[in-house]
Amino acid sequence: MRNLKLALAGAFAVVLSPFVAHAEGLPDLGGKTVVVVTENAYPPLQFVDPKTGKQIGWEYDAMDEIAKRLNFKVEYQNTSWDAMIQSVSDGQYNIGMTGITIKDDRKEKVDFSDPYMRSQQFMLVRGDESRFTDAKSFGAFKDGLIAAQPGTSPFYTAVYEILDGNEQNPRIKLFETFGATVQALKAGDVDLVLTDGVAAQGYVDASEGKLKVVGEPLGSEDFGFIFPKGADLVAPVNAAIAALKADGTLDALNKKWFLDYKMGQ
Repeated sequence: MRNLKLALAGAFAVVLSPFVAHAEGLPDLGGKTVVVVTENAYPPLQFVDPKTGKQIGWEYDAMDEIAKRLNFKVEYQNTSWDAMIQSVSDGQYNIGMTGITIKDDRKEKVDFSDPYMRSQQFMLVRGDESRFTDAKSFGAFKDGLIAAQPGTSPFYTAVYEILDGNEQNPRIKLFETFGATVQALKAGDVDLVLTDGVAAQGYVDASEGKLKVVGEPLGSEDFGFIFPKGADLVAPVNAAIAALKADGTLDALNKKWFLDYKMGQ
């Protein structure tokens, strides 16, 4: 198994290559308030600091910097994953951020920003797991159970890349939140959680050896912010993302949250 952080660094390099763009000349949104909704369930992208109770993470830092450069005020709100895309589509919020994979079917409901990150899915298991070591051996382990949130990329990866293509397969146990899937894994109620590498790394670092990653990465995902269809915020946010990539700000955030930050310390 490749070092997870090195795998992440390699994945980021694909998306974070410098763009021909500069911070100068970005749109000025005149100090208006923009409501941004998140789930706070994907450390280190966004989560609640167990020590301070504050909402922190890579996406908060990135969004705060985007707001600064575009001159808007951010009002953060929270919702569950299963309500996220529909509520943004309905215009309840201006922007959604929770490590949302850019997918064509989702584009029917919301507009996406340009990608700000690329990640891969990893197999998160208990630290003492020895019955399987990768996707193939898990698929052959007939008693193995996967926890997933319905409609997410990990759900479809579990169905079509690990199991038999049956979305009703009883080996998949559905949960409302990602945090609940991890708790079920820790409790021994399921045997595997699929998640992007950023969340996997955060949970492994905080687990004191109770969780680990096995197998090779499964596919790759581009993350983007979401907006109501036709939102006039898309172009300014895209310009800001390009500027953050070009001047190294996103590289600095990657170092801060994926290499330097230690969960629970």
